[in-house]
Amino acid sequence: MTQAIQSLHLGGVSVLITRPAAQAQAFAEAVQNAHGRPVSFPALEILGPANKAAAQTALARLSQTDLAIFTSANAVHYAFPLLPDRIPLDLPIAAIGNATAAALKQAGLAPTITPQQPTSEGLLALPELQQVTDQHILIIRGDSGRTTLRQTLSARGATVHYAEVYRRQCPARNPHNLVQHWDALVDVVTVTSNTILDNLHQMLGNAGQPLLYQTSILVPGARVAQHARHLGCARVYQAASALDRDMLAALAQITDDLPRHTARSTAQTQHSPNKT
Repeated sequence: MTQAIQSLHLGGVSVLITRPAAQAQAFAEAVQNAHGRPVSFPALEILGPANKAAAQTALARLSQTDLAIFTSANAVHYAFPLLPDRIPLDLPIAAIGNATAAALKQAGLAPTITPQQPTSEGLLALPELQQVTDQHILIIRGDSGRTTLRQTLSARGATVHYAEVYRRQCPARNPHNLVQHWDALVDVVTVTSNTILDNLHQMLGNAGQPLLYQTSILVPGARVAQHARHLGCARVYQAASALDRDMLAALAQITDDLPRHTARSTAQTQHSPNKT
């Protein structure tokens, strides 16, 4: 983490972290190192594909593919154990977002196309994807993701297939402690996708949803911000991206604007609220 990030001070703000547990640890440590109080409440679980054989069959198309698109770091992690033995060395590979590109490089498969804007729209705006008539494109993703890439590339004349290599699931967690002690535990909610926000909203239920609406929420990008407002969230802040450094920098910028709740006990803030 850069020196600029290391010098950030969150002033004791309590941050609800809703990322999947496996992906939340580094961000929680960054919040704590910046003098914040991380509170873990994962609102998404990532699992392997429901049909492993179907995912392998879809990935076998790579030998006849003109472009492979990895939509997330999860797509990289779950695809690699299922990849065919041979992939064309000259296969163009696109990665949506720096985290996806980093995961590919770590796995030994460097991306050739990475949009500056880490979204489907950012990828679609690149010159390399304007003329794709008669090309075969494989989108490697999770289940029930956005369809923007497939629809747009198909409209541009490409034949587009999916390889769905992981699935998302709403965790079966008891929110009672979190809802009961919300004022003591949560100053700001961090959410990195529409799916996570929808799951959190569902998990909180009738008792917790009004608390979410009136609490400051930090999201990456205009699309998630719009969704949060549509859901009923009144205090929505926007980070530059979902990367840890951008979310942390945004937290530091909005700290002085966050309403603070009553003093918290050490015991309340050092444990996950869903351990009942």
